Amino acid sequence: MLELLGKTNINFMAKRYVAFALSGVLIISGLTALVQISRGHANLGIDFSGGTALQFRFAQPVALAGARAALSDGGFADAELQEITSESTGGHALLVRVKRQTSIEEKAAGRITALLKERFPGNELTVESTTEIGPTIGQKLRDDAVLATTIALLGIMIYIALRFEFRFGVAAAIATIHDVLAVAGIFYVLEKEFTLLVVTSLLTLAGYSLTDTVVVFDRIRENLRKRRQESVPEVINASINQVLSRTVVVSLCMVMAVAALYWWGGHVLQDFSLAMLMGVVIGTYSSIFVASPLLMFWRGPLRM
Repeated sequence: MLELLGKTNINFMAKRYVAFALSGVLIISGLTALVQISRGHANLGIDFSGGTALQFRFAQPVALAGARAALSDGGFADAELQEITSESTGGHALLVRVKRQTSIEEKAAGRITALLKERFPGNELTVESTTEIGPTIGQKLRDDAVLATTIALLGIMIYIALRFEFRFGVAAAIATIHDVLAVAGIFYVLEKEFTLLVVTSLLTLAGYSLTDTVVVFDRIRENLRKRRQESVPEVINASINQVLSRTVVVSLCMVMAVAALYWWGGHVLQDFSLAMLMGVVIGTYSSIFVASPLLMFWRGPLRM
């Protein structure tokens, strides 16, 4: 393993109260976001708010920038566009998704088709499919997303409790919940759109945070057996310092991969990549400054 930082001797536990204050702000913003999402008052994507999804086939390739500009000029600035190359038909497909707009009397599908035909007059256009997503389906998807996240967090707590012991499971679950709420809160403050892809990124970062926490916890448990003469804060500090270089190297590799996806993955994947970027940073932070210090507040000696 690359020793990026070498040996360190940082007193992480001395900074736990500052970290708890910062985490408190992040959790409050996340809880606010969760309430607003459940009420439908956040910036929800078509999957949660309802809308229209259309797939067009063009005889010749079309520029996404030109299609996006045409829809924006026509009143669909928030439209999501995705280009799909269709080898079976020899054409080029374009997927357009727009939120429900009650202020527009004419159906969205008809207006979008007309706008694209006007922008690309010499390119034969065919409507391959049209899907209307109603508000009832959007509400069900919101409920299912919250349920999926809750089940995942409960599974994490059970796994860590069996892998180590119950207090480790509770600490890991709190840290993971902290990470999910923190990213959701930042997205809400930035007025980013909540879509199924963003929910996917939240579940993915929960797994990443768990992996990082398990590495730290495993070293803490090992050192508790070897360094019985030292206090729990000293053991936790030593354990974090021992795995710090590994943690930083893994996190940097993740950041580079996700950053590349953010810059070159296209408009559709930008919010997903941004959530993953924030999740990697916050997940690394929580493994050190949230999960580990929580072990110190549990009454009773830690099991050796």
